Amino acid sequence: MPKTTEFLSALEAQGYDFFTGVPCSLLKGVIRRFDAEPRWGYVSAVREDSAVGLAAGAWMAGRKPAVFLQNSGLGVCMNALVSLNIIYEIPALLVTTWRGEGGKDAPEHIVMGEIMTQYFDLIDLPWRVLRKDAVAEDVAAITQEIARRKVPGGLIVPAGVLDASR
Repeated sequence: MPKTTEFLSALEAQGYDFFTGVPCSLLKGVIRRFDAEPRWGYVSAVREDSAVGLAAGAWMAGRKPAVFLQNSGLGVCMNALVSLNIIYEIPALLVTTWRGEGGKDAPEHIVMGEIMTQYFDLIDLPWRVLRKDAVAEDVAAITQEIARRKVPGGLIVPAGVLDASR
């Protein structure tokens, strides 16, 4: 299982330098690192659409943003993504946890787990599922697609893919 360090190194290698979001237990290792190491400059948001707005501002200021959220937060982000990021071509990496994948999770996560990839398809955003054995490759591939299309893109993180340790 890839460690948090490998994942964060892959993000840095692709130039990501602004990090914001709403914590999720599937990303606890990443969030712990953000909280423990000020060098990341992580900006915690109270809502996912606020994080998308922060990332848009960061991009306009010359930064390369990544937003961390669970898939239930995608619903909260619909208007921000469609009426801000997509129409103004503001890219961001949406590191999205796959809560409810395969019908296994708390009941409130099941529906979004079933429709998450369809959600990305509906608003025509690229997405990729992060694989345990191809972290750097997957981060690079979605980053290239985001840059090519000038829109946000989802990097979907299934449960158990990222180890919470360093």
